[in-house]
Amino acid sequence: MSVGRLPSKADDRESKRANGMTTPLIGFSDEDKLGTLQTHDDALVVTLKIGGYDVKKVLVNQGSIVKVMYPDLYKGLKLKPEDLTAYDSPLVSFKGKIVTSKGMIRLPIQTDLDVVEVDFIVVDTYSPYTAIVARP
Repeated sequence: MSVGRLPSKADDRESKRANGMTTPLIGFSDEDKLGTLQTHDDALVVTLKIGGYDVKKVLVNQGSIVKVMYPDLYKGLKLKPEDLTAYDSPLVSFKGKIVTSKGMIRLPIQTDLDVVEVDFIVVDTYSPYTAIVARP
């Protein structure tokens, strides 16, 4: 996993003054790496509150432009086909196959105290994850 530079304390103070508020940042500094082996590139899989429910096995994919929802989550949230809006662009899966979407739906995601509306593309294909989101 590629991780960006964390802001220094001076950057952070200046950012707080400019914005008047802080935004939570998930990341790792070089100090955090001390004493660990860096021979892996494991995926970041988290639990997020989506549509008011705690949803496990959400993959955070920094290289993803779209947010994807898989059938298990769609059914678990008791969403119906009429809840979807049209989305006609094909997607390319991790295996390089074209995947046709069922549609798009906007749902709130809560991380800590922040709630943001996210457009999920709903696909009817297997995944070990319930959803894929991009890093904020």
